[in-house]
Amino acid sequence: MTGSITILGLGPAGLDRLRAADLERLVDPAATVLVRTLEHPAAEELAALRTIVTCDDLYEAADDFDEVYNAIVKRAMDVAGSSDIVYAVPGSAVVGERTVPLLVKSAASAGIACTVIPGESFIDAACAVVGVDPIADGLQILDARGLPDPLPLHLPSFITQIDTPLVAGDVALTLGRTLPDSFEVTMLDRVGDDDATSITMTLGDLPRAATGPRSTLYVPPADAGWLGLVATNRILRIECPWDAEQTHHTLASHLIEETYETVDAIGALPVDAPGGEPDPGAYADLEEELGDLLLQVVFHANLAAEAGAFDIDEVAEGIRRKIVHRHPHVFGDVVAEEVDEVLANWEELKNVEKGRESLMDDIPAALPGMARAEKIQRRVATVGFDWPEDEPVFDKVLEELDELRTVRGDRERATGELGDLLFTVVNLARHLDIDPEIALSRANDVFAARFRAMEGAARSTGTRLRDLDDRSLEQLWDAAKIEVSTTDDRSSFTLEPERNEP
Repeated sequence: MTGSITILGLGPAGLDRLRAADLERLVDPAATVLVRTLEHPAAEELAALRTIVTCDDLYEAADDFDEVYNAIVKRAMDVAGSSDIVYAVPGSAVVGERTVPLLVKSAASAGIACTVIPGESFIDAACAVVGVDPIADGLQILDARGLPDPLPLHLPSFITQIDTPLVAGDVALTLGRTLPDSFEVTMLDRVGDDDATSITMTLGDLPRAATGPRSTLYVPPADAGWLGLVATNRILRIECPWDAEQTHHTLASHLIEETYETVDAIGALPVDAPGGEPDPGAYADLEEELGDLLLQVVFHANLAAEAGAFDIDEVAEGIRRKIVHRHPHVFGDVVAEEVDEVLANWEELKNVEKGRESLMDDIPAALPGMARAEKIQRRVATVGFDWPEDEPVFDKVLEELDELRTVRGDRERATGELGDLLFTVVNLARHLDIDPEIALSRANDVFAARFRAMEGAARSTGTRLRDLDDRSLEQLWDAAKIEVSTTDDRSSFTLEPERNEP
């Protein structure tokens, strides 16, 4: 004989909140009642009225929740193989009950009739406690053990299953990335019962909050994180006189400045970052500069939204679609195991997208000279127009240097030969996986630091650099080189050049 399965939600509290028909199903002696857990008031009351089968023992025996859920489904299917069963779960059967879809699927595969009766969710009672209308105000319901990253906090939020202090601490840590310790949240427990509690506390106190199997945290909406930045920028656009006057063109210089400051902050990271030992101070600086740069992106997107052109979501979705399309080896069926294959596919796809007639198309002429040279060289390398190793490039640098030396009296020709030399040096940097702009910036910083040391040394003896002869200047320089070595300066790093182009 094969039975049937009825999946029934027990609601948020005791049996008195159930519909009469649902209560009859639970007390029907002809059916076997299986409850996911006895740690619920309705389940406890039901156990006092009749014999039931529980699954609490499976929680104790399993190593993780997936194992628990599969074991519960197996137990339900075993019982259903010989009799009708009612599988009862806390709250609503269709809210946060991972065993339910698994059981429905298993029943369908086995040809067992399965009916789902949702029942009352704790959400209705919780909304009444905190005064939230899920339609007018919006609402998101999150699992404490699987919070999304990034975490949107622009809507009223319930974070469920905060059943231990450890979970409460993890939630506090996650929320604390974007919310201050003083931000107020509300811990709800046993919602729907006569002894239900609702305790408002600061986020800083959350790790010390009392928790239980039915604890849920309410987090009011906040302009925080990514969505908070977008909303705050829009407010400033209306209420701040300076923000209100800005246009795409007036912001352009700020975008360039913040880009360079971000690059400078990246330069302070260890050469193998994010590998190796992290530098908290350098990462703190980078975090700040990335925020400044991100503001520029958000500001331009909000201005475009005012013009009815596009908004920040369209910007994000546009680049998401683009990178998916340009990574068929990840999101499609193209095979590319080597970096060179990936880059070649990337350029081919860009050629088609942009309708290029030449790889030289759409390389901005306004790029700094070294950056433009590197971009040109990376483009042509994708079709194999490149030296296979770095040794011939060293030889080419020496060749270009000799050619420059022979024409140095002719300004016009020397200009051309110097350009060839610099172009070849950029190529050498690319083969050595060194960003030439970063390398030159390092040299600038080191030279400036050494020259400051020379000035200080001269000043300490009451002399000026301009009054010293060549030998004295050379001696000061040698001393400065010892005092300020390249390893002492924070700019003594190299970065691999960017291998991808958006």
